[in-house]
Amino acid sequence: MEFYNRLKVAWNLPTTAQVSEFTMENIFHDLLNKGFDVLGVFLSGRLSGTIKSAFRGREALGSRAADRVAVIDSNFTSMAMGFQILAAARLAAEGASLSECKDLICKAKEHVGVYFAIDTLEFIHRGGRIGGAQRFIGSALNLKPVLTIKDGRVEPEDRVRTMKKAQNRLIELVSEHVKGKIKIYIASLHANAESEAMELLDRACKLFDPVESLISSVSPVVGTHAGPGTVGLAYMESI
Repeated sequence: MEFYNRLKVAWNLPTTAQVSEFTMENIFHDLLNKGFDVLGVFLSGRLSGTIKSAFRGREALGSRAADRVAVIDSNFTSMAMGFQILAAARLAAEGASLSECKDLICKAKEHVGVYFAIDTLEFIHRGGRIGGAQRFIGSALNLKPVLTIKDGRVEPEDRVRTMKKAQNRLIELVSEHVKGKIKIYIASLHANAESEAMELLDRACKLFDPVESLISSVSPVVGTHAGPGTVGLAYMESI
């Protein structure tokens, strides 16, 4: 019955839409008029068309934006993207140029990752973001899929029987990447599962001793496609 109730919610899945290129053009235009250079870092273009709107909005500004507006595909979402942005923002605060911040983002995205466990594949399947995890459909009724982002797509990593085991697997997977690293940044994320995310972050901090840690609810768009109960771990290792 519980699974049936989740399915009933899924039939009324909210819709999402990318930001228009006109909106992007206006945002860039206003920032340029205020004297800013612009570094736009967007979620994976394989998960959203928003970055296409950003490129078109930049192009609409012509030569004015050539050296002052940079648009980058993070290849990720959630805090795997967020850590890239924080790194660039800190560099900018130290007086770095747009070009230097852009170079850091391109380097940082090779040092980040995210793993997440979802309660059901139904939401991500109906939202069209399932990627390679499609092969879990049909066998995941009583399983908790553990997914990741690879090459900008949602891909399967593992599947376990309970969310507790899924959380253990998240810890194991992140450990494989950050073991032996000097500076580690960790974030737990969730969709309407704050207590589980707090517990996950506490465990991760005790194991990895990160220089920075935080908990974050996923954005409404990510939550729409991942579904309630989703928890995850994002990391950035030393660049």
